[in-house]
Amino acid sequence: MQNSTGVAERRFGKINWLGLYTLSWREIRRFLGVWSQTLAAPLVTAGLFLAVFSLAFGSNRAPVMGVPFLHFLAPGILMMTVIQNAFANTSSSIMIAKVQGNIVDTLMPPLSPFELMLGYLAGAVARGLFVAVAISGVLIVVLGLPLAHPIWALVFTLLGSVFLGGLGILAGIVAQKFDQMAAITNFVVTPLSFLSGTFYSIERLPEAMQIATHFNPIFYLIDGVRFGMIGASDSSPWLGLTVCLLSCGVVCGLSWYWLRTGYRLKP
Repeated sequence: MQNSTGVAERRFGKINWLGLYTLSWREIRRFLGVWSQTLAAPLVTAGLFLAVFSLAFGSNRAPVMGVPFLHFLAPGILMMTVIQNAFANTSSSIMIAKVQGNIVDTLMPPLSPFELMLGYLAGAVARGLFVAVAISGVLIVVLGLPLAHPIWALVFTLLGSVFLGGLGILAGIVAQKFDQMAAITNFVVTPLSFLSGTFYSIERLPEAMQIATHFNPIFYLIDGVRFGMIGASDSSPWLGLTVCLLSCGVVCGLSWYWLRTGYRLKP
């Protein structure tokens, strides 16, 4: 790890574009190789969520934020699926490499910690975008869902993929066994994504829970995509953009530091 870092530092900050491309393409090919699990399955899951809520509430559910309930619900389900897949891409890649003992094959080449982080994040962002495009295409065709502000929707999708991809790097480094990774997913990532306004407007929550929700970065990701798709949200998209950028900076900074020091990666 230190040898590869030293080589990178002797290049005076220049990026090893070939190495970065190779790592990024490896991460992308890894999920494309099992597309039925990584791309088709999320699409089916999102469709099941919408089908269940549609059957449960039908046309009796009052509009939310001035739009039909399913239109309100769809952006939250889209973002929830995107971030879960971005997290799974980086965390599983590092976790599997550690368990199989071949993580050294990634750490030994002349790649700086920054390049390693970018390579892993490239896979997470690509998978997030693939999932987002597939689900949004279905939503537009089946529900007639409009895209009020597509640029905002794209920006928050990218930020969500980066943020959860960075968290996935941290989780993959911390976890030593698959059950530890499952615990992080079940007790951290899933609750944060479900309790962030995915299925409801936070205006319906008690005041204390509203305040707590505003400390959850995933709330701003979902709220931002909702603004991009239906033009309505619980908070300002500019506030959400600021919080999400800061959150991505913190997570990516810690990921870079742990990759640089070899925390829980060195034998």
